[in-house]
Order: sequence, then structure tokens, then C-alpha cells
Amino acid sequence: MAVKRAKTSSDDAVASPSVDDGLEPIAEPDLASALPESMTIAVELPAPVHEQPDDEKAVALVDTGIDPSVVQVLESGTTVIELASDELHAVTTPPAGNDDDDDDRDAEIPPLPRPEGVYSRRDVLDGTDQGPESAAMLTADRLIEPRRNRTAPEGFWPAFVYAVTFHLVNLGDSPRVRARKALDARISTPFEGGARFVPVLTRKGGVGKTTVTTLLGMAMASVRDDRVIAIDANPDRGTLSERVARQTRATVRDVVNRAPSIQGFTDFTTLVSRDATRLDILASDTDPMLSEAFDENDYNVVADLAARYYSVVLTDCGTGIVHSVMRATLQRADSLVIVSGGSVDEARLASETLTWLEANGYGELVRNAIVAINTGTQGTNLVKLEEIEAHFASRVREIVRIPYDEHLAAGSVVTWDELKPLTRSAARELAALVAESMPVRRGV
Repeated sequence: MAVKRAKTSSDDAVASPSVDDGLEPIAEPDLASALPESMTIAVELPAPVHEQPDDEKAVALVDTGIDPSVVQVLESGTTVIELASDELHAVTTPPAGNDDDDDDRDAEIPPLPRPEGVYSRRDVLDGTDQGPESAAMLTADRLIEPRRNRTAPEGFWPAFVYAVTFHLVNLGDSPRVRARKALDARISTPFEGGARFVPVLTRKGGVGKTTVTTLLGMAMASVRDDRVIAIDANPDRGTLSERVARQTRATVRDVVNRAPSIQGFTDFTTLVSRDATRLDILASDTDPMLSEAFDENDYNVVADLAARYYSVVLTDCGTGIVHSVMRATLQRADSLVIVSGGSVDEARLASETLTWLEANGYGELVRNAIVAINTGTQGTNLVKLEEIEAHFASRVREIVRIPYDEHLAAGSVVTWDELKPLTRSAARELAALVAESMPVRRGV
């Protein structure tokens, strides 16, 4: 701040006394000359504190994003912002070019009228809004009281403790039940982007391809919420349909002939047989002449229809690996199951199948394949299964042993509940590995 002393007439009167006074003039100090021409004084003022009035708080936007496309400016000068969330506020601004007096600025601003049906949960909790609530506010978190130990545990000892303590102590599921549920979750892997195709094949007949296909299909269908179908594409009179109670005599040839008239899943179900596990099976032709006529184009028709209504399509392939149906099957394959017996020649032919696939451009399928070793064949007790597994472990993703089961050895209808627990466990493990080997999303 600069301060200057200006010379005034009163100063002149003091500095120059009149001669008529008869006194000696007294020298007065010149105050103006004693002061500097300019002076700067730094003053720190407190920062202005603006307290938001209550009427501004009522119309303020709190923690809410604003979309410029929903801002409307009315002629009265009110800016209305419509929000997609459950909170709607407005901000009042004066019209342009309207200069109010100070008295008008101090006047109380009336609250904006709230449109009908617009409310916020915060206003209801604060008691500032008593308007009606919509159905969107009736959420489960708001209405349902949280309860502990709602689900009863599985297993003898956890269930016993849960019962005798009147549902106050929940030890959780037993380790065996937890392992079973974990395996169910692996089998139930959801798939997006269309059906997944899994061919089951080998170059040697009689090693159990049809049996493995049946077990794999039943294990997946009994757990998964979607649909699973097994197609018998064996051109040499396949027997897959004989593993379940036949409900129709329709075959793959009927599907090809009726393809134009199949308009929905109900039409398709009349051509398949369903097992108690909800596995659908489409039989092959019983006449060898008709079976031989089932070619690549026919398989593509059947596969396209199956892909409309099923999430997993298993294909029981024949021994003719160079057959045209095999080419169409492998082109659609998302995973691969190679079946090997427990003898020397069966294991060798299964390995040669892998070699043929690698040589014909299916190396990725081979590396991601699962080998199922059927130990119910002859000669299993005479060979070292560990050595067979070690050989396939160097070429494929996983190996699963299918144990001997009298129910399977009969070669008749397979009932899932009549299988030995060890057989069901092996089939479920095979199903889990197959489900994990396929991409969850198409193209991944």
C-alpha cells in the first residue's frame, strides 16, 4: 500500500509564521519530506468461507454423473437434469440479462416441484420425501433378513451335528461331498457361441468306443443343465442305440430325410431315444447298405440340426478313419477322445491314430485330446498299464482309466445307477476333462 503526503495550506501556515507576531520563526520538521514516496504493506486476509444455504443443498447434485444430453433449460431460467438413477435434482439459475437488486437476491427461493413418481431412496431415509416407492426398490437385500446356516450340510457327521444343534452349528459339507460338488462344477462348465462337438474314435474296433461314448454322455447329461446328444456315425452298423432303451426306430437317415420339416426341438425329439440321465441318442442305420450311404454331406445335415438344440454333441465314430464322415467330424471337433484297450496291439493302434491325426493337420486336437483306456478288454492283466499311460502322457492332455464293470461287459442297456461307484467316478472324471478341454467361448 503506497502512502504519499501532500503539501497543504495548513502546513504552509505552520512553517511560515507571520512577522506581525514578533516572534522568531521556529523550524518545524517537514513530515511530508520525511515519508517515502511509496510504501507497500502486505496483509494476509482470511480465506472467504462460503457456507452453502439450505435451499442450495436441496437442489445440489450429489455423487451423480450428468449426461449433457438430458439437460434442459426452460424459459423461466430453470435447468432441469433428468437422471437415469434413482436420484433426481435440479439447479436454479437466473435468466441471462436479468440483473436483480440486492433485496431480490436475499429473497427465499421456493423449492422446485418434484415430478410425480420421481423419488430417491436417500430422501425416503432422511424423511424428506414421503412419496410412493416403485417396485424397483423392493430388492432381495432390503426385504430378506440374512440368515446363517440356511443350507443344510451333506455328509453323515455334518448333517448329524446340524440336526442335534437345531441348525445352530453348521460344519459344512464333508470332504467327499465337497469333492463331488467340485467335480460337478467342472462338468457343468458353461459354453457360449454354439454347440461343442466331441468325436470318440480309434482305428481298432472292439476296444469300447461305444461304451466310452455312452458313459461320457451319461456323466455329462446327469450334471449339466443344457442338452447333450450322442450321434452314432459308425458307417458299419453302430450299436450306440442299443446302450439305452430305444423309444423310436428313427435313425440318422430319417433326420436327413425330414430335415426340411423339423421346425423345433419337439420335432427333433421324436427321432431320438432318451436315457434316464437325459442323454439323447440318435441311432445309425441298421442296414449296412444304407449305413455305407451315410456320407459327409449327410453328417453335416445332422450336425447342423443337432447344433440348434444341443450344447454338447458326442459322435461315436467308426474304424474307417479315412471315411468321408470322419473328415466332417474332425472339422467340427472342439475336443477329442481316443479310446485304447489294455493290450499291446490296442494301445499301438490308438497311438497310430494320434500319428495319423498329426500328419493330417490335427496336431492341436491331438495335444488337447483325452485318452480313455478301457481296462475291461482282454489282455489288460498281462500288460503294464503304467507304461501305456506314460506313452500317451507324452502325446495328449490327459489319460483316464475306465475300470472293468460287469454291467458294461454284458453289452446291453447301460443303467447309470447300476454301475459301480468306481466306474461312475471314472466316467465323471472323463466328462470333467472333456468339458475343460473345450473353449468356453467360440473362437477362444
